[in-house]
Amino acid sequence: MKKAIMILTFLVLGLTTALKAQEKEIFQTEDGAIKGYDVVAYFKENKAVKGNKDFSYDWNGAKWYFSSKENMKAFKASPDKYAPQYGGYCAFGYAQGHASPTEPDVFSVIDGKLYLNYNQKVQQMWTKDIPGFIIKADKNYKVEKEKKKDN
Repeated sequence: MKKAIMILTFLVLGLTTALKAQEKEIFQTEDGAIKGYDVVAYFKENKAVKGNKDFSYDWNGAKWYFSSKENMKAFKASPDKYAPQYGGYCAFGYAQGHASPTEPDVFSVIDGKLYLNYNQKVQQMWTKDIPGFIIKADKNYKVEKEKKKDN
Protein backbone atom coordinates (compact mmCIF):
# COMPACT_ATOMS: atom_id res chain seq x y z
CA MET A 1 0.00 0.00 0.00
CA LYS A 2 2.81 2.42 0.90
CA LYS A 3 4.55 1.69 -2.39
CA ALA A 4 1.34 2.33 -4.35
CA ILE A 5 0.81 5.65 -2.57
CA MET A 6 4.43 6.63 -3.20
CA ILE A 7 4.15 5.79 -6.90
CA LEU A 8 0.85 7.66 -7.18
CA THR A 9 2.38 10.69 -5.47
CA PHE A 10 5.37 10.51 -7.80
CA LEU A 11 3.08 10.35 -10.84
CA VAL A 12 1.02 13.32 -9.68
CA LEU A 13 4.17 15.35 -9.07
CA GLY A 14 5.43 14.30 -12.47
CA LEU A 15 2.24 15.35 -14.18
CA THR A 16 2.22 18.74 -12.47
CA THR A 17 5.82 19.38 -13.47
CA ALA A 18 5.36 17.99 -16.99
CA LEU A 19 3.92 21.26 -18.25
CA LYS A 20 6.88 23.18 -16.88
CA ALA A 21 9.25 20.56 -18.27
CA GLN A 22 7.81 20.95 -21.76
CA GLU A 23 9.04 24.54 -21.79
CA LYS A 24 12.68 23.69 -21.14
CA GLU A 25 14.80 20.94 -22.63
CA ILE A 26 17.21 21.04 -19.67
CA PHE A 27 16.08 20.76 -16.05
CA GLN A 28 17.04 24.07 -14.53
CA THR A 29 16.21 26.33 -11.65
CA GLU A 30 17.23 29.88 -10.81
CA ASP A 31 20.56 28.29 -9.77
CA GLY A 32 21.17 27.05 -13.33
CA ALA A 33 21.15 23.67 -15.04
CA ILE A 34 20.89 20.78 -12.58
CA LYS A 35 20.44 23.30 -9.74
CA GLY A 36 23.93 24.67 -10.40
CA TYR A 37 25.84 21.43 -9.92
CA ASP A 38 28.99 20.54 -11.86
CA VAL A 39 28.10 17.68 -14.22
CA VAL A 40 31.75 16.91 -14.98
CA ALA A 41 32.41 16.27 -11.28
CA TYR A 42 29.99 13.33 -11.32
CA PHE A 43 32.40 11.58 -13.67
CA LYS A 44 35.70 12.77 -12.18
CA GLU A 45 34.83 12.65 -8.47
CA ASN A 46 31.78 10.35 -8.42
CA LYS A 47 29.87 12.84 -6.30
CA ALA A 48 27.61 15.86 -6.59
CA VAL A 49 29.67 19.06 -6.41
CA LYS A 50 28.14 22.53 -6.46
CA GLY A 51 29.39 24.66 -9.33
CA ASN A 52 31.01 28.06 -9.00
CA LYS A 53 29.47 31.09 -10.73
CA ASP A 54 32.98 32.07 -11.89
CA PHE A 55 32.99 29.01 -14.16
CA SER A 56 29.83 29.08 -16.25
CA TYR A 57 28.91 28.14 -19.78
CA ASP A 58 25.67 28.59 -21.72
CA TRP A 59 24.67 25.45 -23.60
CA ASN A 60 21.41 24.09 -24.94
CA GLY A 61 19.32 26.89 -23.44
CA ALA A 62 20.72 26.60 -19.93
CA LYS A 63 23.54 28.03 -17.82
CA TRP A 64 25.88 25.33 -16.55
CA TYR A 65 28.19 25.88 -13.58
CA PHE A 66 31.43 24.09 -12.79
CA SER A 67 33.63 23.74 -9.74
CA SER A 68 36.83 24.40 -11.71
CA LYS A 69 38.09 25.90 -14.94
CA GLU A 70 39.29 22.43 -16.00
CA ASN A 71 35.81 20.96 -15.63
CA MET A 72 34.30 23.85 -17.58
CA LYS A 73 36.83 23.29 -20.39
CA ALA A 74 36.06 19.56 -20.45
CA PHE A 75 32.34 20.27 -20.76
CA LYS A 76 32.84 22.88 -23.49
CA ALA A 77 34.92 20.38 -25.47
CA SER A 78 32.31 17.62 -25.23
CA PRO A 79 29.00 18.63 -23.63
CA ASP A 80 27.13 15.53 -24.80
CA LYS A 81 29.65 13.37 -22.95
CA TYR A 82 28.87 15.01 -19.60
CA ALA A 83 25.29 16.27 -19.88
CA PRO A 84 22.83 14.13 -17.94
CA GLN A 85 20.44 11.88 -19.78
CA TYR A 86 16.89 13.12 -20.45
CA GLY A 87 17.94 16.74 -20.02
CA GLY A 88 18.61 16.17 -16.33
CA TYR A 89 15.03 15.19 -15.59
CA CYS A 90 14.37 12.08 -13.52
CA ALA A 91 15.41 8.90 -15.33
CA PHE A 92 12.77 6.82 -13.52
CA GLY A 93 10.17 9.47 -14.32
CA TYR A 94 10.96 9.25 -18.02
CA ALA A 95 10.70 5.47 -17.80
CA GLN A 96 7.17 6.06 -16.48
CA GLY A 97 6.42 8.49 -19.31
CA HIS A 98 6.87 11.93 -17.77
CA ALA A 99 9.47 14.54 -16.87
CA SER A 100 10.10 15.19 -13.19
CA PRO A 101 12.63 17.38 -11.40
CA THR A 102 15.70 15.87 -9.81
CA GLU A 103 17.96 16.22 -6.81
CA PRO A 104 21.63 16.60 -7.75
CA ASP A 105 22.89 14.22 -5.07
CA VAL A 106 20.69 11.33 -6.26
CA PHE A 107 22.53 10.05 -9.32
CA SER A 108 24.06 7.07 -11.12
CA VAL A 109 26.81 6.94 -13.72
CA ILE A 110 26.14 3.88 -15.86
CA ASP A 111 28.11 2.98 -18.98
CA GLY A 112 29.58 6.48 -19.09
CA LYS A 113 26.19 8.25 -18.85
CA LEU A 114 24.80 10.36 -16.02
CA TYR A 115 21.29 9.59 -14.74
CA LEU A 116 19.56 11.70 -12.09
CA ASN A 117 16.55 10.80 -9.96
CA TYR A 118 13.75 12.66 -8.19
CA ASN A 119 14.79 11.55 -4.69
CA GLN A 120 16.31 8.63 -2.74
CA LYS A 121 13.08 6.59 -2.67
CA VAL A 122 12.63 6.92 -6.41
CA GLN A 123 16.26 5.93 -6.92
CA GLN A 124 15.61 2.75 -4.92
CA MET A 125 12.84 1.87 -7.41
CA TRP A 126 15.14 2.81 -10.31
CA THR A 127 17.85 0.40 -9.13
CA LYS A 128 15.48 -2.57 -9.26
CA ASP A 129 15.70 -2.72 -13.08
CA ILE A 130 18.08 -0.08 -14.39
CA PRO A 131 18.59 -1.69 -17.84
CA GLY A 132 14.83 -2.07 -18.34
CA PHE A 133 14.10 1.45 -17.14
CA ILE A 134 16.79 2.90 -19.42
CA ILE A 135 15.17 1.21 -22.42
CA LYS A 136 11.76 2.63 -21.48
CA ALA A 137 13.12 6.08 -20.66
CA ASP A 138 15.13 6.27 -23.90
CA LYS A 139 12.00 5.42 -25.88
CA ASN A 140 9.79 7.89 -24.01
CA TYR A 141 12.38 10.66 -24.23
CA LYS A 142 12.74 10.14 -27.97
CA VAL A 143 8.95 10.34 -28.41
CA GLU A 144 8.83 13.54 -26.33
CA LYS A 145 11.62 15.14 -28.38
CA GLU A 146 9.80 14.24 -31.61
CA LYS A 147 6.60 15.86 -30.29
CA LYS A 148 8.52 19.06 -29.52
CA LYS A 149 10.01 19.09 -33.01
CA ASP A 150 6.56 18.82 -34.57
CA ASN A 151 5.23 21.80 -32.58
